[in-house]
Amino acid sequence: MQRVRIVGAGLAGSEAAWQLARLGIPVELIDIKPGKMTPAHKKPYPAELVCSNSFKSDDPQTASGLLKREMRQLDSIILAAADQTRVPAGSALAVDRDMFARKVGAMLKATGLIKYTEREICSLEVDPDTVLLLATGPLTTDKLMSAMSEEWGELLHFFDAAAPIVSFDSLDSSHYFTASRYDRGSADYLNCPLDHKTYLMFRSALIEAEKTEIREFDRKVFQNCQPIESLAEKGEDTMRFGPLKPVGLIDPRTGKQPYAVLQLRREQSTGEMYNLVGCQTRMTFAAQREVFGIVPALSQAEYLRYGVMHRNHYVRGPEVLDIGNRTKTRQNLFLAGQITGVEGYMESAASGLITGRMIALIAAGYPADRIGEIVLPPTTMMGALSAYVSGTDSKDFQPMNANFGIIQYDPDFITAKRKQERRAQLIAASDLHLASWRECYQNLCKKYGIGYENGGL
Repeated sequence: MQRVRIVGAGLAGSEAAWQLARLGIPVELIDIKPGKMTPAHKKPYPAELVCSNSFKSDDPQTASGLLKREMRQLDSIILAAADQTRVPAGSALAVDRDMFARKVGAMLKATGLIKYTEREICSLEVDPDTVLLLATGPLTTDKLMSAMSEEWGELLHFFDAAAPIVSFDSLDSSHYFTASRYDRGSADYLNCPLDHKTYLMFRSALIEAEKTEIREFDRKVFQNCQPIESLAEKGEDTMRFGPLKPVGLIDPRTGKQPYAVLQLRREQSTGEMYNLVGCQTRMTFAAQREVFGIVPALSQAEYLRYGVMHRNHYVRGPEVLDIGNRTKTRQNLFLAGQITGVEGYMESAASGLITGRMIALIAAGYPADRIGEIVLPPTTMMGALSAYVSGTDSKDFQPMNANFGIIQYDPDFITAKRKQERRAQLIAASDLHLASWRECYQNLCKKYGIGYENGGL
């Protein structure tokens, strides 16, 4: 049995460690925390959420929901912890971030097979009898990133932004109403309506506000994480068709749809903290108080966390990665999570999940050069994401969320022309192919002498 070492105890690293431990394989999980923190991390726990507390939609008819559906079938620790620490958020899966991270940590510790080591890894070198997984995320330390750059050339990067969090007690209740868009689920969002005049004032202030400096060559920002002020600059109605869209919301005080709506989502179970949905920003702290204060409900808001911006790194996946997230330059070195070019909490965890499963077999003796025979099919969302980061032919490689555009259609299943029916067929195809893969994987585990705890394979 080969030894397994995982560097990075974020979502991907924690998920990979869990999958390996559940198969009875000891793991050394290494992280710089709590002795050393990145600019975005504040807590000592594994799987810390540094931006939003939302894992997006849990509806399987959505790409995000289908990804969760697949991960639950493969015993994801991230989803198990999320389900136990969720807070109201309509059809979305949102969590109390502190309770969530604590839960992940407790579950990892309870396996008895995961040794947590606090130290900084600065090299890619590893013993021949050890499989190394780098799941260091978008904020990989400078020394390790330097080693990776020497191995694979220039790393790509983009800037990611986090939205502010405000105190519930400081909000003006006369200027918001509770509802979920289209009345889906319970009324979990606080909706702050803006009339035309206030919206234009808000947009103008966003554009003119003082921002933190970004060097010109660092201006690559992932599409789904653009600062709210960048959206404001694109056009008068850009925000109204994006995070401030009023569609599906009716203000009960007027009986009409507002001109624009800024939504607030609960951050933790007690409901004392609320996140400004879609309002990630690089405005200075003083500017955030002034600009968001234009929204009537936020005029006296107390900021528990200001919006911040940080640099995310990822490798050129198709050039660096082989099938199954194994690197092309080293047979016993794997990558997982955002460093590979997946974007999003669940996408990172899914990357760690499937990579952990691949490493488990290799550690048990499965030939590494045959890993292509056991990867998840691209007719599943997890398989499609894995195939994208290692094999997309896009000339401008960019981070990718789960979406139905990357999934491969099975012509035996996908025959419908109507969107709703086609989505149902995609889910059915995913279920079938995932079940077939699980059976194959289970047989290989038996062959190589590893077995899943409680038969949950």
